[in-house]
Amino acid sequence: MLPVRLDRARAEPLPAQLAAAVRALVTDGTLGTGDRLPSSRALATDLGVSRAVVEQAYDQLLAEAWVSTRRGAGTFVASGETLPTQPSTHRPASREPQYTQLDAGTPWIDPRHLAGWRRAWREVSMARPPRGYPDPSGLPELREALAERLARTRGLTVAPDEILLTAGSTDALRQLLGALGPGNVLVEDPGYRAAVESIRMSGRVVVDHPALAPVTDLTGCAAAYVTPAHQHPLGRVMPAADRLALLAAARAAGTVVVEDDYDSEFRYDVAPVPALAALDRSQVAYVGTASKSVSPSLRLGWLVAPPEVHERLLRRRAITHDTPPWTSQRALLTLLRDGWVDKVVRTARRVYADRAPRVAAALEPHAALAGPLAGMYSTWHTSAAAARTARTSARAAGFDVRLLADYCRSAQLTGLVLGFGGVTDAELDRALEAIVSGLRGR
Repeated sequence: MLPVRLDRARAEPLPAQLAAAVRALVTDGTLGTGDRLPSSRALATDLGVSRAVVEQAYDQLLAEAWVSTRRGAGTFVASGETLPTQPSTHRPASREPQYTQLDAGTPWIDPRHLAGWRRAWREVSMARPPRGYPDPSGLPELREALAERLARTRGLTVAPDEILLTAGSTDALRQLLGALGPGNVLVEDPGYRAAVESIRMSGRVVVDHPALAPVTDLTGCAAAYVTPAHQHPLGRVMPAADRLALLAAARAAGTVVVEDDYDSEFRYDVAPVPALAALDRSQVAYVGTASKSVSPSLRLGWLVAPPEVHERLLRRRAITHDTPPWTSQRALLTLLRDGWVDKVVRTARRVYADRAPRVAAALEPHAALAGPLAGMYSTWHTSAAAARTARTSARAAGFDVRLLADYCRSAQLTGLVLGFGGVTDAELDRALEAIVSGLRGR
């Protein structure tokens, strides 16, 4: 239902009022590019008007290019490139331009699956919330579903009571660091920027370690943060020998290895690589997230920590109630039980498997691929000047692409980190055309 009110006492015809209201919802950001509008029948019922009123309003908006239609799918807010310009009297002229993000973390969610998402939240609205504060470990039924999923998809056998629900992977890292003794934290370089910032905010020193080099010494480190299944952002799978060396170093130094398993389900060249935690549960804290398979906005993740650390975390959470919202947990439970997550992952994997080679075909004449094609992004080595020119060209076309240098601290690597999950096929084609144009300009 749209937040629209029509006034029959006004001289302005109802179709014109409705068209103006939809325009306002688009310009103020309530409706975004690609959002689906209600069907004419549904909106007419909601507003208490004839269907002809809605159809006339939609026809007017279509003629003005505010909306677009897709056969058999409905009416959608048009893309930013085709929306008509309209002067604004309430926004400052200096506002930063808004780009479509080609980032490494936004997943592809097929619009055909949105009905399942809405159904899950309807169930939340009808479910009875817990009395008082929720379980400090997280919703028991959700932990049971996650334990089954981890065993099935990651080869990680855990009991539901060994899982702690978190508000995403950085929240898991923050809580984990709070339960460890003093010491530095080793982080791959280049590496996940949000993790680095979270570690620094905890008051600990970040120790840079070359991302593709084995870890053999963890002296002085309370934790080592790694992304072994798909190194972020270079894309390499950590070799078996390096995994064993890392675990040996962790045992020798008494260090907890934090395994961020952020997108392991999206391999399309080989089967997903088993979790590092499956090799040594006593030394590895396993961190997973729903951001890549469901939605970043859900803000849900899970943590399987070594037993002693788990107990410290649980005692602290029983006092602080530092758990994610019950509503989000309940929604994810429904999405898992209904098979929605499996369906979305399978669909996204097929989309990424199609898009990754298209990206490679466009960029390979001008850049060098950093790692195997997997997941929802790929990383490309170029000169610093070429990377900056490509980003400038992308922004001129309405897109923003990340520079590899932004993920580096000590490392001297340059290039592009190009995400292809959070865009449509048409948007990806336009973005690639702009990026390649920039790379050719050098």
